[in-house]
Amino acid sequence: MRYEDEGTTTEAGYVVRVPVRWSDMDVFAHINHARMVTLIEEARIPWLFYDERPTAALRHGCVVSDLHVRYREQVRHDEGPIVVTMFVEQLRAVDFTVGYEVRRATDPPGAKPAVTATTQLVAFDVDAQRLRRLTAPEKDYLASFRRDQQANR
Repeated sequence: MRYEDEGTTTEAGYVVRVPVRWSDMDVFAHINHARMVTLIEEARIPWLFYDERPTAALRHGCVVSDLHVRYREQVRHDEGPIVVTMFVEQLRAVDFTVGYEVRRATDPPGAKPAVTATTQLVAFDVDAQRLRRLTAPEKDYLASFRRDQQANR
């Protein structure tokens, strides 16, 4: 699947607009928690898994080992699409932690995120059923999105 907006690399990280579907909302017209997790997962796809990315091989073996989501404000279905900024918080030999900032498309520039989240992703060899080391090109690409290095971009 290709998004209408496939994302942009900015000083803050990789930014993508993710459409919000009718089925993403709960009875109160908020984006449901499980759906928010799916939406941030969908935001990762153009950033990490497209063919032209050095990290494209991760789509064949990458597992989530940890997930945290913090809701700072409500996000309503009618405020979509959501704008997700992603960056790398930690990078190690076999895993990395992605930070997310979710804003409403209607938020003014510089608005505080309505939702923040992290996922720890682990490179995995499906055939061998074990962890694998990130390759040098994968690590270099991910390192370019380290939040502490954003000032150097």
